[in-house]
Amino acid sequence: MSRYAGFIALALLALAAFAYTAFKPSGTSTPSPAPQESTMLPPAAPSPARLPQGTGFDFYVLALSWSPTFCSLNPGGNNRDQCHASKDYGLVVHGLWPQFERGYPESCASDAPQRVPESIGRAMLDIMPSMGLIGHEWRKHGTCSGLGQVDYFSITRTAYEKVNAPPALSNAGQETRISPEALEKQFLDANRGLEPLGIAVTCEDGKFEEVQICMTKDLEFRTCPEVDRNSCRQRNITIPPQR
Repeated sequence: MSRYAGFIALALLALAAFAYTAFKPSGTSTPSPAPQESTMLPPAAPSPARLPQGTGFDFYVLALSWSPTFCSLNPGGNNRDQCHASKDYGLVVHGLWPQFERGYPESCASDAPQRVPESIGRAMLDIMPSMGLIGHEWRKHGTCSGLGQVDYFSITRTAYEKVNAPPALSNAGQETRISPEALEKQFLDANRGLEPLGIAVTCEDGKFEEVQICMTKDLEFRTCPEVDRNSCRQRNITIPPQR
């Protein structure tokens, strides 16, 4: 019997090895290496484009003229671009004026051309309806902004688009009578952040002439007591209807 003992032990060993391999629990398998987490971050969102920054002044005054008043007070052929019977302008840009805390600069020395080329001016006619007005505003006020013509008129449009017209103007299908204070209140209600000391409603010949709104160089509303004093002192004014 002893002569077969070695063979029997070897056979039992082989059988045990086979059984372990065949019936090994799945949980004992060697785990695959865990994938390493990527260290790359998603691309950062682009930062908002900054407005062109003017220099040499403290803040802006955006002057928005009521075109029906201007045309009623300036009849004749000199303003056909704005006042022709086929035109129906409402609030238009009179100008974007660099301002000091007291007073303002005007007609400044500039390396930029004095004349505004049509390629720039024509693109502004929907909100500044006269090449003559565009050229005048550039020479008197734009040259004091520290900006080139393209940037100056670009920021003028941005400032214009920031202001919401109040109901008395957006629904001006017929002549309206209103107090300057009530019209100013409508502007305040329609434009969040605008304060009473940051706006002036002006008048001429008993009619609403324009609104002057003070803005920082980043076109945020701000106060400006000196400009606020330009406000109309009449008890009531009329708003000529928009065609």
